[in-house]
Amino acid sequence: MRYLLDTNVWIHYLKNVASPVALRLQKTPASEVAVCSVVWAELLHGARKYERRDDRVARVERTLAPYQSLPFDDAAARRYAVVRDDLESRGKVIGANDLLVAAIALNHGLVLVTNDAAFGRVTGLHIEDWTVTNVAS
Repeated sequence: MRYLLDTNVWIHYLKNVASPVALRLQKTPASEVAVCSVVWAELLHGARKYERRDDRVARVERTLAPYQSLPFDDAAARRYAVVRDDLESRGKVIGANDLLVAAIALNHGLVLVTNDAAFGRVTGLHIEDWTVTNVAS
């Protein structure tokens, strides 16, 4: 496994299955792609906020089912503490859920796939943006 996809990338894919994200997912073995419990929570919450919530929840679950889901566990909690301390000491804080996602990616040595520039503040976090067409494959 090599990649952890952030919420915004999954939303990009769910809104447009012919997107650059879809093309990249087709080229990348499912065993190299992960999701995490924080992203699951965000996507399921988003699905419940609008009409046809049961259909939307089912679609999220079908979409994420092939991929390993990583929890926010004790090891990620330790990484979170270090990352948060570093960001706060530099005055570069990011969102609470983003901190959790970053900690999980760092803990597992994964590239975080996101189009959220705030993740660039996290020391040592490798990032790719699959929402653009010029992503290397």
